[in-house]
Amino acid sequence: MKKLLNEFKAFAVKGNAIDLAIGVVIGSAFGKITSSLVEDIINPIIGFIAGDIDYSDKMYVLKPAVGSSTEVAIKYGSLVTVLINFLLVAFALFLIVRYLNKIRSRFEAKEQDIEESKITPPKEEVVLLREIRDSLKK
Repeated sequence: MKKLLNEFKAFAVKGNAIDLAIGVVIGSAFGKITSSLVEDIINPIIGFIAGDIDYSDKMYVLKPAVGSSTEVAIKYGSLVTVLINFLLVAFALFLIVRYLNKIRSRFEAKEQDIEESKITPPKEEVVLLREIRDSLKK
């Protein structure tokens, strides 16, 4: 039992488990932001453009309610609504990740330029031009 506890402690303290936990928490918060973006901004715009379409109450009745028996229906409307929301969330995430990737690639390109300028010596032509410039100044 003690060996099992030691193994669990080693697993829980390792960076991978902690990184995963942090990723889940950040992912959950980011999911809330994205859901709010879709529900509070994108859906109202689409509803305004499309004429406030709501599929959530759409269904195909297999057996109508008779007396005390309940209605048997396939409620496809809520599935359609969930699918539309999923597509909107996925598209919003795609746009956000695309924008972040553009920013990151620009930043990495600038860093790479800085590193290359530090590491590589100037070309021979540049050195000669600098010498000519310096001699002309004298």
